[in-house]
Amino acid sequence: MILRRRLVGGLLGSAFTGVMAPGTVGAQRPPALRRIGYLQTDQGTPGGFYDVLRDGLRELGYLEGRSLVIERRSGELAALPALATELVRLGVEVIVTLGPAAVAARSASQTIPIVFSYSGDPVQAGFTSSLGRPDGNMTGITWLAFDLVGKRIELLKEAAPKLSRLAVLANPSHPGEQRELAETEQAARAVGATVQYYQVRTVTDFPAAFEACVRNHANALVVFPEGVTMAHRSQTAQFAVTHQLPSIFGWREYVEAGGLMAYGPNRLQTAMQLSVYVDKILRGAKPADLPVEQPTKFELVVNQKTAKALGLTLAPSLLLRADQVIAA
Repeated sequence: MILRRRLVGGLLGSAFTGVMAPGTVGAQRPPALRRIGYLQTDQGTPGGFYDVLRDGLRELGYLEGRSLVIERRSGELAALPALATELVRLGVEVIVTLGPAAVAARSASQTIPIVFSYSGDPVQAGFTSSLGRPDGNMTGITWLAFDLVGKRIELLKEAAPKLSRLAVLANPSHPGEQRELAETEQAARAVGATVQYYQVRTVTDFPAAFEACVRNHANALVVFPEGVTMAHRSQTAQFAVTHQLPSIFGWREYVEAGGLMAYGPNRLQTAMQLSVYVDKILRGAKPADLPVEQPTKFELVVNQKTAKALGLTLAPSLLLRADQVIAA
């Protein structure tokens, strides 16, 4: 697969602040057989994430079965605490987590290093007291970037100039959601739009939120990226098309499911970056010595098929700026 070859080649090492690409880490081969844990939820997981992480570790010299054992566990949200406890009992040296699995890992151990890739605010979530100086056993990467909010609203306005009533779907339990909402309201005012806010804590909340969007005559849709909305992305995209709502999201997976546009980090890239954290910890670094990173490279993905279904003609200048255009 082309994306994986690019990742393994280390070309994405500059996509996150302060983390070197795997190919730039010292040439010394890691010693002995090391054992790490990998924990994720089945909800909202990007395909290939584990494979890219494993490739990154291989490029750093860790060969499964020879110098590395990866204890891989995944399941529904309710199963994660037991799975995290199992990894602790196995005596892993590091636990790598994806999304909300970080919460379960933190509850299972306050001593084993935990490297997370997380969609929310790790400070608000209680993982660490600051991004720059982690003070416990956790560090990693957060996909949250508040400065992208205004750009998303600008892109949506460019695609749908008549934007005036903006429906926002978001999980209020997601760390960082309130600040993201405030940033969205400010950006909407700047383009002459008002915000209609609808809470979706679980997938069962979506039908009522959809009905409210229609009842209140929303004419565009913004969905905050996190696990709950990811799990319902296909239904959300179909709703937006059915009711002729131009939409924008934070991750490409929403657009691949039928959303109009997404602007944000490519989550798959973080898997390669996490391998660098793991390598440093296995070589003696402490999580407190490794700042939490935020993405600095972002992608715009546009679905022309969805634009056609919405009756939109996207400006050539917008399409030229896109990193990927899904053909009609």
